[in-house]
Amino acid sequence: MSAFHREKVLSVQHWTDTLFSFTATRSSGFRFQNGQFAMIGLEVDGRPLLRAYSMASANHEEALEFFSIKVADGPLTSRLQKIKEGDTILVGRKATGTLVTDNLLPGKRLLLLSTGTGLAPFASLIKDPDVYEKFETVILVHGCRQVSELAYGEKLVATLGEDEFFGPLMREQFVYYPTVTREPFRNRGRITDLINSDQLFNDIGLPPLDIETDRIMLCGSPGMLKELQETFEARDFIEGSHTTPGHFVIEKAFVER
Repeated sequence: MSAFHREKVLSVQHWTDTLFSFTATRSSGFRFQNGQFAMIGLEVDGRPLLRAYSMASANHEEALEFFSIKVADGPLTSRLQKIKEGDTILVGRKATGTLVTDNLLPGKRLLLLSTGTGLAPFASLIKDPDVYEKFETVILVHGCRQVSELAYGEKLVATLGEDEFFGPLMREQFVYYPTVTREPFRNRGRITDLINSDQLFNDIGLPPLDIETDRIMLCGSPGMLKELQETFEARDFIEGSHTTPGHFVIEKAFVER
């Protein structure tokens, strides 16, 4: 198991029948950039059972945090959802991922577009002081089917807004836009439609999408990623990577698994 850190579960919170989050100890040697992911999992029958998880905690925090779906017949999540305080998880020693600000061209406004547990890397990024240095405005959009699925993000934003350091930054530079598709809520609709119709920007009272100023990160369902990629490329936005920064970046690790 030399490829992994063994970490102890510190807390577990179940948000809905399908969503939970948990925190764990963090080895002093585990380094990551905000927005990255690592392979995490459990030892089952003497062998590691793993999948990619974004760190929802920031790289300056002592504990690790993860935000996960529950899948009844999922090889890992069927077991992981049953973890409790004191249990041991495996965390890969190497973090990676495309959702880092270095992969974006300089800009004034950062849009973080997520669905479901795709919120996790952005939970890390909105706790990064450098993000507020690089961008004048940070817009976090979280799309879910039902209102109850927004609970983790809503608590995160509320807690951060009361923080002594981040509170003032968020009041000046941060916009949170939760939206649902299957229940009545103050914001309704799919992220793609909200952007194409400019409804998102009308609702938050800011100018519509502009290639000169806007930089975008995407993490969520395969359908959402595909649609938004097509939307942005149709407007001449270029996808960024580790070698060539662009106007937008997509985390594909979770789509391919």
